[in-house]
Amino acid sequence: MENKWSFTSLCVRESKENRTTRPHILPIYATSSFEFESIDEGMEIFKGEREGHVYSRYGNPTMDAVADKIAMMESHGLESTPDAHCILFSSGMSAILTLILAVLKPGDKILTQGNLYGGTTEQFKKIIGKHGIEPIFIDLKDQDLINQKLASDKKIRMIYAETPANPTLACIDLRHLAEVAKTYGIYTCIDNSFCTPYLQQPFRYGIDFIIHSTTKYLNGHGNSTSGALVGRDGDLMRGEIWEVMKLAGTNCNPFDAWLLNNGMKTLTLRMDRHSSNALEIAQFLAQHKAVDRVNYPGLPAHPDHELAKKQMQNFGGMLSFELKGGLEAGVQFMRNLKFCHLAPTLGDIDTLVLHPASMSHIKIDPALRLANGITDGLIRLSVGIEDSVDIISDLSQAIQEKAAPA
Repeated sequence: MENKWSFTSLCVRESKENRTTRPHILPIYATSSFEFESIDEGMEIFKGEREGHVYSRYGNPTMDAVADKIAMMESHGLESTPDAHCILFSSGMSAILTLILAVLKPGDKILTQGNLYGGTTEQFKKIIGKHGIEPIFIDLKDQDLINQKLASDKKIRMIYAETPANPTLACIDLRHLAEVAKTYGIYTCIDNSFCTPYLQQPFRYGIDFIIHSTTKYLNGHGNSTSGALVGRDGDLMRGEIWEVMKLAGTNCNPFDAWLLNNGMKTLTLRMDRHSSNALEIAQFLAQHKAVDRVNYPGLPAHPDHELAKKQMQNFGGMLSFELKGGLEAGVQFMRNLKFCHLAPTLGDIDTLVLHPASMSHIKIDPALRLANGITDGLIRLSVGIEDSVDIISDLSQAIQEKAAPA
C-alpha cells in the first residue's frame, strides 16, 4: 500500500490482498460490493458481455462456490442435467417464493398436497394466493386424480411436492409426477430437504426444480439459515429466476454459505448414521403399546415402503408417530422429554422433537390437517446421530402410561 496519503486516508483505504498461495478452506468474501479495474470493465460486466461480480446481492464468490457444489451433488452421476444450476437464498421459504414469482403469473394454479410443511401451506395460501396464484390441495399419491385435475384445468402450471412429506413421511412417485407434467407442459418442483441429494436425486426422474431448506440436513449443525433452488434449465435459472432473486433481495449471505459448505463435508457420514438410528427407533416405537402408528418409510409396514426403496438410497432420519390419547398425550409426552430437544427445526446432529398440532401446524385449518394424517397426537422426530440407546431410553420414559389413555 502506498504511503503518500494522509493518516486519515491511510486508515480508510482497504489493505492490499497479500495472498500468495491458494487457501485450503473456502474464504468468506465479506464484501457488499466488488471493485472494477476500469470503467470499461464495469460497463462490460453490467451489460453482461463478461462475467464478474458486482454486488453481493447479485452474487458472491463464497455463495457461488457453495451453490455450484449443490448443483453438482443433485446432478451427480446423471447425464440428463449437464446445465443444472443452483442459487442460494436466505431460506428455503424465500427459494420457494422466488421460484413461483419467477415462473408463474396471476391466474396460474399450483397443484400440491395437503400434507406439506405447515409454513409452505401458509405461504401458498396467505402470500402466493393473494397474488392471484391459486394452490390446489389434493392427494398427490392418487395418480388418476392428478391426471383428472390436469386434464380439466389448463391454468395449473406447476406441481409442487414433498417426498417424503413433512410430517407424515408419505412418499410420492417422482417419475409419475415428471411424466404427467411433461405431458401437459407444466413445471415440477420437489422439496428434497428431508433426503438431500445423497439419498434422493429428483433430477434422475425428470423433475424440473429442487428446493432445499439448507438450514436442515445439508448444513446439519443448526448454526445457519439458508435455502437453495436447483434447476435443470440453466438459462432459466440464470435469467428470470436470478432476476427475481436480485430484485426481491431473497439472496443468501457469505457467512451462512460458508457454514453450509463446512456442514456438507460430513453429509454422507451424518445421513448414514441418521438413517440407521431412525430405523432402530422406528422399530422400537412400532412395538410400543402406547403408539398407534409409526410413519417411517424404512418399515416394511409403511404403505410407501416399496416406492421409497425404489427412489431413495436410504430412508433418512425423519419419522413421526401417533400416540394414543390425542392432543393431551402429545403435549404430556413433550413435557416428559429429558434428553431429546424440543425445537421447531430438523436435520441437526442431535435429536429434535416437534408436536405439529400445537406447533408447526397450529395455524393450518384443522380439517385440512386431519384429512392428511396430521393428527392431534402426532409427534415428529428428527433423529440425531447420538447413541441410539440414549434416544430410545428418553422416548421410553417420556411415553409413560399417563401419556396413553387409561
